[in-house]
Amino acid sequence: MLKLDLSRDAGDFIAGLPGQQFKQVVSAMLSLLKNPQPQDPRAARPLSGMDGYYRVESGEHRIVFRIEGELLRVPLIGKRNDAEAYRRLVRKV
Repeated sequence: MLKLDLSRDAGDFIAGLPGQQFKQVVSAMLSLLKNPQPQDPRAARPLSGMDGYYRVESGEHRIVFRIEGELLRVPLIGKRNDAEAYRRLVRKV
């Protein structure tokens, strides 16, 4: 099983979520730790223009991640269809 490396921004975002949404996002991340490349091609999609980064949907949110060796790095969690979240990711990378 992979180890989780959560960025400060992603951790702060999760901490501010209401209970049910918090559970959904954390559950999705735990599933990714066990199986970062689900068989369903719709589950984890590569981000265009961001080599090695993937996104997975969890309710109203998207989890952006990258696998580096034994680490599952999560630099960003944001609302779906939030263009600003992706602009922040591009600035980070």
